[in-house]
Amino acid sequence: MAGSEAPPFWFREKGWAAYSLAPLGWVYGAAARWRMDNAKPFEVMAPVMCIGNLTVGGSGKTPTAIAIAKAVREEGYTPGFLTRGYGGSHPGPHLVDLEHDTASAVGDEPLLLARVAPTIVSRNRAAGARKLLEHGVDFIVMDDGFQSRKVYFDYALIALDARRGLGNGSIIPAGPLRAPVIDQMRHADALLRIGDGAGGVAVVRAAARAAKPVLRADLVPHKLDGLENAKLLAFSGIGDPTKFFDTLEGAGYTIASRRSFGDHHAFTDADAEELLDRARAEDLVPVTTEKDAVRLSRLNGPIAELKKMTRVLPVDLVFENQVALKDLIADVARRYHKRRISRPAVSSDP
Repeated sequence: MAGSEAPPFWFREKGWAAYSLAPLGWVYGAAARWRMDNAKPFEVMAPVMCIGNLTVGGSGKTPTAIAIAKAVREEGYTPGFLTRGYGGSHPGPHLVDLEHDTASAVGDEPLLLARVAPTIVSRNRAAGARKLLEHGVDFIVMDDGFQSRKVYFDYALIALDARRGLGNGSIIPAGPLRAPVIDQMRHADALLRIGDGAGGVAVVRAAARAAKPVLRADLVPHKLDGLENAKLLAFSGIGDPTKFFDTLEGAGYTIASRRSFGDHHAFTDADAEELLDRARAEDLVPVTTEKDAVRLSRLNGPIAELKKMTRVLPVDLVFENQVALKDLIADVARRYHKRRISRPAVSSDP
């Protein structure tokens, strides 16, 4: 659903829309199950950890991938990211260049990932994985790719927004699920519960029944100096803009006006002019997310003006148990070495 908001009924109690689309969801889910169960993934000669989710958008995959890569580096590896570059036009495989690439070319999330480690955008994930190895990477963190399984991963960590959960629990197009939960959890190794809320309770229980470890983490915002007494115009085009608004208010800031856009929204001059006019008329300070900010970069006119005026709220994903995080990385490495011993030859492209 890139570039548009998920249908509101996906995150409400099931109604006529969800029930009427349920037969299509069953077909979609059956096809997804078959693809996952019959995938013939390309094997990479490096540890591969996949950060996936069970639903479309808004689960916290990208901040999780960033936190994992930082921890991987602390353990002595050279991490790199492999991503499809959702929202971008570049087919890849392409090494993201922070000096020249734009969100329209490579996607917004790869620009955030590339600040941390080498990032390859590639629709052909096998080709992208090979290119990462050419750049000296010895531990690959996949941002998404859990359901497609085009590249063999040694470990799959599923990110779950504890507040948003699984929405209405139905499968696309009746709801946000990419495939039946039970079928997805068979291919997962652990669940990461992000934040607080009752939305993820059912998934946590399903993970526990399947004997999958459940980790916990929180998104911790940075401090925005000088805005303690300011009135903010908060705007965002992410999977769940209300999460950003709640994070701001939870940190003690005052939101006087808010504006939501669809996930991966490509800001237009008209959008920028609307936000600028509102900010000036009401003496507000525009604030947005890091992911939104990269989509305002390297553009001219009103968008550049908005970018200059806007404050950005960075967030860090912090694991509750740092020892468990280190153990997880060690487990990925052990699984890779076992795979390497048992199957020393690299398979051909799928």
